[in-house]
Amino acid sequence: MARKYVWWQSPEDTLADRKLLLAQVMTLGTAEDVRWLLSVVSSDDLRAVLREPPVGIFNARSWSFWHVRMGFEAVPDLPVRRLPR
Repeated sequence: MARKYVWWQSPEDTLADRKLLLAQVMTLGTAEDVRWLLSVVSSDDLRAVLREPPVGIFNARSWSFWHVRMGFEAVPDLPVRRLPR
């Protein structure tokens, strides 16, 4: 999954940044890959990604879906990357 969903860096680097891998699968994953994800990580791990997401990964649809799926009361605004002036 590391190679498939974080193609721009080595699988070793991706595995060192677990939050990035989880966010990528949560956003881009096929139904089969999401089933795999749910079988290998805890709900707490997925909630942690949503609490402190890597900026620029989630789209509005996946952001909303996962917040509802993980039982959050409300869906916060999608995180936005701020560029220095």
